[in-house]
Amino acid sequence: MARLIWTDPALNDLEAIAEYIALDNPGAAQRYVQRVFRAVERLAEFPKSGSIPQEISNLPYRQVVVPPCRIFYRIEKQDLFVVFVMRSERKFRESELTARG
Repeated sequence: MARLIWTDPALNDLEAIAEYIALDNPGAAQRYVQRVFRAVERLAEFPKSGSIPQEISNLPYRQVVVPPCRIFYRIEKQDLFVVFVMRSERKFRESELTARG
């Protein structure tokens, strides 16, 4: 089982998304964050179950999609680092991800 590590920038991304959702519906924001954490926790047992993003298939990142967001992570030995969370409708920029490690 992989050790799951959320980076501070990824947590900040998720918090900003939840705050935006909470402007209209605080309960929905809380439920969404719980869905994201459950999806990511499953990765600890099955780290390679996330898909390889098309845009960066040459890099060591995978993603799990919890609409409306994409959660990017990388695996290093027995550690799984969640590095970036973004809304799916945003244009993906490789530099945003690689700058975080």
